[in-house]
Amino acid sequence: MWRRILALIRKELLAILRDPRGRMVLIAPPIAQLVIFSFAATLEVTNADIAVLNQDSGRWSAEFLQRLGVGKSFDEVIVVRTPGAVRALIDARRVLAAVEIGPSFSRDLEAGRGATILIIADGRRSNAAQIAVGYLSQIAGTLGAEIAQASPERAAAPPAARIAATNWFNPNLNYRWFTVPSLVAVIALLVGLVVTALSVARERELGTFDQLMVSPLTPFEIMIGKTVPPLLIGHVHATIYILVAVFLFGVPFRGSLALLYLGLCLFLVAVIGVGLFLSAISQTQQQAILGAFLFMAPAIILSGFATPIENMPEWLQTLTYINPLRHFLVIVRGSFLKALPIAEVLVHLGMMAVIAAVTLGAATVLFRKRLE
Repeated sequence: MWRRILALIRKELLAILRDPRGRMVLIAPPIAQLVIFSFAATLEVTNADIAVLNQDSGRWSAEFLQRLGVGKSFDEVIVVRTPGAVRALIDARRVLAAVEIGPSFSRDLEAGRGATILIIADGRRSNAAQIAVGYLSQIAGTLGAEIAQASPERAAAPPAARIAATNWFNPNLNYRWFTVPSLVAVIALLVGLVVTALSVARERELGTFDQLMVSPLTPFEIMIGKTVPPLLIGHVHATIYILVAVFLFGVPFRGSLALLYLGLCLFLVAVIGVGLFLSAISQTQQQAILGAFLFMAPAIILSGFATPIENMPEWLQTLTYINPLRHFLVIVRGSFLKALPIAEVLVHLGMMAVIAAVTLGAATVLFRKRLE
């Protein structure tokens, strides 16, 4: 039996590596996702342009503008003279936000009165606008606190409460520490799903599926032979991305490597079960690829990769529990940024084991019907 299974595994690997489209699937999408997600996909606001309408000629408005210019979040500070110019820049998407400083800004601060800075943000870019408003508010708040400390009237007053912020697991809030480890899961999903989905569909197009049906191989042996090649390829890709994350991007690895690979194995088995199911119901490779991407998009969206699951409706949060990517992302991120407790890892391993049993079981039943 094992000799027949090894022969089928060897045949599958050669079919994938010799097929130009198969090689393209293994090379091009992972590289593209590495570049896009690591360098382009970020929620940080950097190199944004803002407009400033300064109607005050005092020292504190000049100090505020100087702090805007040296901040890393803003690339160019465009000084305008009229409110109409502010509207024109925002309408044309030339700036992300605008700041209006009133004519009595410095005078009110010197007198100890409250001074107001108006921030106008482009609501069409809601996430970036909120982050930019937070940056501007932080700069204004820091300036106000320093002015209050330097004021003679307030020097004798009891010190105001101060907030000391500490970021656990990612002290510098480096977004790549969050994105790059997640690519281990996303790339494993892409490779395992697409390679498996093309398996039977490719044989149907080449006319070798009928030969497989009349061979001495049993449905169980065919399932093993179809499962092992994408499992090996998925482990190779995941290992490469783990090394890239640690040695190229400097992401710390604080968890257990053994638990990470155990989770990777269960995750790939669950994904392969979905891929085999899609492959069995597809007549062509094009249908298989379309089915794979039809499954992949909701899986990524419902995994918490880009948006927090807690922000979703409750019924949708419940639906995410059947998504293997959700559970593996918790293990991956916890292994890199935090020494995830074994008890928590086992919970997600158990969920992926159940999903893998269901997907592989469904694929096996469908295969038996196809082979009968």
